[in-house]
Amino acid sequence: RPAMSASNPAGSGSGAVREPPFAPDWWARAGWLLLAAYVVYALSTLDFTWQRFVEGLAHAQKFLARMLPPSFEQWEAILKGMKESLEIAVLASAGGIALALPLGLLAARNLMPAGVSWTARAVIALCRAFHPVIVAIVFVKAIGFGAMAGIMALVVASVGFIGKLFAEAIEEISLKQVEAVRASGAGFMNVIAYGVLPQVLPRFIGFATYQFDSNVRNSTMVGIVGAGGIGAPLFVAFQRFDYDVVCTILLAIIAVVFVCEVVSTRIQKVFAQ
Repeated sequence: RPAMSASNPAGSGSGAVREPPFAPDWWARAGWLLLAAYVVYALSTLDFTWQRFVEGLAHAQKFLARMLPPSFEQWEAILKGMKESLEIAVLASAGGIALALPLGLLAARNLMPAGVSWTARAVIALCRAFHPVIVAIVFVKAIGFGAMAGIMALVVASVGFIGKLFAEAIEEISLKQVEAVRASGAGFMNVIAYGVLPQVLPRFIGFATYQFDSNVRNSTMVGIVGAGGIGAPLFVAFQRFDYDVVCTILLAIIAVVFVCEVVSTRIQKVFAQ
């Protein structure tokens, strides 16, 4: 049999048609076109125009000019509000973690029966269905103004976030370690303590620290609706057009969030070792 030449590779005849190495995905292209068309349609219905955008930049420049320099005349009220916001964030994070741990465990489909896991997932989805500000309004109407309403609202938000991620982390563990602990005759709680938690603890620490950072930020928002924290002085400063005070409050919030971020990073490094 004659040897095949390099110009005529095996299996390729004179009439063979080569398929392109990267075939176009027409469904994907059609999807991108539909998305682009919807974006244009949404911009037109929301009255988004370039002229309004440019005018908004001019107004923003005037607004920022009125914010500077920041005023520290009300530093005592600002300090009190930030202290209350931190207390709300700490208590809400602790309560949310305490509730999310068992709920996330019950929601894990690789450890629990289908009925139990889907019920727990429904509770978690319900906690995640509404923004913390909406939940804070409900609690303000139910239990009145103050930090208690903010704590309860952020507990609900924490359960929804940490519970979902904790359940997903448990579902990704290796069951070999779990089966090894079970084979030793350990009970259910020992299986969780020695077979499940060691595998998810570093990720759970990351979830918890991130949720604490989120609660610090959200505590400023729930205060706007009367749920305690620095949000109330911020809202009052906006109403009085005291933009220099607004600037001071925003700088205080940024500083606190930055410090919390540094502390959270250090905690994650300690537990990752």
